[in-house]
Amino acid sequence: MVVTGNALEAHELYRFYHAGDDETFALRGVSLEVGEGETVAVVGPSGSGKSTLLACLAGLDDPDGGYVVVAGHRITRRPEAVRSWIRARSIGILLQFANLLEHLSVLDNVRAAQSLVGSRDRPDPHRLLEDVGLAHRARARPSTLSGGEAARAGLAVALANDPAIVLADEPTGEVDHDTESQLLQMLRSRAERGSSVVVVTHSDRVAAAADRVLQLSDGRLADG
Repeated sequence: MVVTGNALEAHELYRFYHAGDDETFALRGVSLEVGEGETVAVVGPSGSGKSTLLACLAGLDDPDGGYVVVAGHRITRRPEAVRSWIRARSIGILLQFANLLEHLSVLDNVRAAQSLVGSRDRPDPHRLLEDVGLAHRARARPSTLSGGEAARAGLAVALANDPAIVLADEPTGEVDHDTESQLLQMLRSRAERGSSVVVVTHSDRVAAAADRVLQLSDGRLADG
């Protein structure tokens, strides 16, 4: 365990990819700290490294240099079992796509996420769906949901284990204005309860709702 005063820390992250003789740097020495209850928006053009950064923060990808500390635990270059344990207990991940398992109902998607953490106290799944306005769609399969419903169901899954950290990749990219407002309100509510929130976004409204905005360009980070 690494003792840290922040909920999330990234130290000098580098990530590069090879395609033949070409080498592309997705991240070039990115460092950031996110405190408890803080919302940080990461903005930048397509291809600037935003999704790569989020994947490294979540332990879904390992950087080629640097490391990430999540809720006091180093998640970088750890066995997958350790990374999965940290994610299940401390991180809620909201992706623009692929947040839901198609063969399960919305309710069972939430329950599946909760099954990863055993017997610890967890939010009631029915209450979570009420909170996102989907109680009436609890038995629906993901393929039958509208874009806005899928986004809200994905958020319920991300919040299933009451995470200390929420990482969201373009959470409002495929939703209408009203759904965007609802998702923003729920993310703000999580921050008010002490969760740290990092949102990768192209939305000016999402960025405006954050405590801090960081600009990512060519794999380098600066204040927005």
